[in-house]
Amino acid sequence: MKIYQNLSEFQRLDNAVVTIGTFDGVHFGHQKIIRQLVAKAKADHGESVILTFFPHPRMIIDPENQDLKLINTINEKAAILKELGVDHLIITPFTRDFSNQTPEEYIQHTLVENIGTKHIIIGYDHRFGKDRTGNLTDLKAAGVHFGFTVEEIMEQDIHDVAVSSTKIRQALLAGDVSLAADYLGYPFSIFGRVIKGDKIGRTIGFPTANLFVEETYKLIPGDGIYAVTVEMSLESEKLKGESEKSKLQSEETDIQPTPSTLNLQPSTFRGMAYIGQRPTINGMTRNIEVNIFDFDQEIYGQDIKMNFLKFLRHDVKFTGLEALTLQLQKDKEATLAFFASQDSH
Repeated sequence: MKIYQNLSEFQRLDNAVVTIGTFDGVHFGHQKIIRQLVAKAKADHGESVILTFFPHPRMIIDPENQDLKLINTINEKAAILKELGVDHLIITPFTRDFSNQTPEEYIQHTLVENIGTKHIIIGYDHRFGKDRTGNLTDLKAAGVHFGFTVEEIMEQDIHDVAVSSTKIRQALLAGDVSLAADYLGYPFSIFGRVIKGDKIGRTIGFPTANLFVEETYKLIPGDGIYAVTVEMSLESEKLKGESEKSKLQSEETDIQPTPSTLNLQPSTFRGMAYIGQRPTINGMTRNIEVNIFDFDQEIYGQDIKMNFLKFLRHDVKFTGLEALTLQLQKDKEATLAFFASQDSH
C-alpha cells in the first residue's frame, strides 16, 4: 500500500475506486466496506483508494473540545488498511480552507482532478463541502457529468458502523477490552515509547516499563490491571525508536527496509499492564506501565506495541507497598492462568 501525506503527492489514476471516511478503529463494520472496495477495484481492473483525514475534522471544527479520543492513531490505522489489501491511502490534512470548499469544488478538484475517481462507494448519509451541504444526490448528479459511478452503502450498514464505534469506545473506557476486541476483530493496542519512571516497581519485585504515548488524542482504556502481550524489535545495540509521525513522513512509496532495521528481531512477550494514578503512593499523574514477564533488558527509548487481551481488576489504593506487592503477585497468577487457558484452546 502506498501512503500519501497530502493530495498534492498523489498522482491521478486512470481507474480509481474510492471510498472516503475517518474509519476510526477499522472495525468489523468498516472492514466490510473496505473489502467491498478492494473487491470492486479488482473486478474493474482498477486501484482501490481510501481518502481519510487528519487531524480528525472535529479537531478543526471544534478545537476547544478535548473530549474526542480516537481508537487508532493514524499510523495504526494505516497498518490495518494495508493488511486489508488497500492500494492507496491518502491522508488529507483537514483544514479550515479544505472544509470551506463548496460541494462542487470538492467533487471537481478532489475526486475528479486529483484522484481520477471512476467509482465511489459511499454512505447514504455522506455529507461534504462547506457546512456539509453536499449529499449523495449531488454526488450522483456530478457522476453523470464527470463520468464516475456512485455505489451507495445501505442505511443498515452505516448504522452498524456507528453502533460498533460507540460500543468499542464505551467498552474501552470501562476496561472491557475483550468486548472491544469482539467488535474490532483484533485486540486493542497502544503504541508508545519506553521512558524512565521512578523505579518503585523494581524495589517490590515487579519492574515495569513506563510508556509514553505521544498522540494525546489516542483513547486509553479505563484504569486497572490487564493481561497483555508486548511486541518490540530487539537488537544488540540500544534501539532508538522513532515516533509514529516520523514513520509516516515521506511514505509516498512502499516502505523498504533500511540497513539499520535489517538486524532487528521482532519479539513478543507476555505481561500485565497497569493504567492509573498509582493511588497507593499518592501518584499525581496517570501512568501506563507494563511488567513484562521473563524479561530483564533495558529498553529505554524503544517503541513498543502493547495488546490488551483481558481486564483483570480495577485500580485500588492499598495500605502500603507490602499490600500492593501481595496483590500484584495474585495479579500475575491470574494473568498466567489466563494465558494458560488461551494456550489450551
